Amino acid sequence: MRHLLKGFVALTLLAGTVEASAQTGRVEGVASISQRLTTVHRRIRVYDEPGTTAARAERDQNPFANVVLYLESVSAAGARTTPAPVMRQKSERFMPHVLPVLAGSTVQFPNDDPIYHNVFSLSRARTFDLGRYARGASKSVLFPAPSVIQVFCHIHADMNGYILVLQNPYFIQPDSQGRFVIDGVPPGTYRLVAWHERIRPNGRSVQVTAGTATQVSVSIPISDPQ
Repeated sequence: MRHLLKGFVALTLLAGTVEASAQTGRVEGVASISQRLTTVHRRIRVYDEPGTTAARAERDQNPFANVVLYLESVSAAGARTTPAPVMRQKSERFMPHVLPVLAGSTVQFPNDDPIYHNVFSLSRARTFDLGRYARGASKSVLFPAPSVIQVFCHIHADMNGYILVLQNPYFIQPDSQGRFVIDGVPPGTYRLVAWHERIRPNGRSVQVTAGTATQVSVSIPISDPQ
């Protein structure tokens, strides 16, 4: 009897998932960027910046690591939940460098380095300073409204990162091949926006139909900084 009950519950959950999928659609496709983004320029330094080698290796492995794709003007009511956001301080870097979060989220900033760090922002939308704290400690900040927040460390001038606070949870960071899927989207016409710290957000209109996948190709023109 217990096995029959478990089977009934599983079928009920599956039916609910199928019904939800039939009522929503998804946006999927492949993003492409300028090859210049993946080109590493050699620069002469007296010493190398902390974390520079790791940052370059990460970018070479995934040139889309700092790209975010999101849909505008989609109601967040009844939408999927997102994982608790974390931006770590590790190898004298903010990891990830770009963190997309849902408005109203509290971001944790744990220190994984064997040295003191600090997290602060002078962004008008959310100004804060968490002070210095040691390895193993973590502090947090609430981000209530859509905005772009740049964060720094008072102790290490080369450390910086971005918190991209979005209106709804329909956002994604492409994989290393540029592939992406935004699932569970209510039917409608929306603007799909591509964000990167070195470009103005650019977008295109997409039509989402219940029970189907809207195929989209996204071109992101990014050049290496001079």
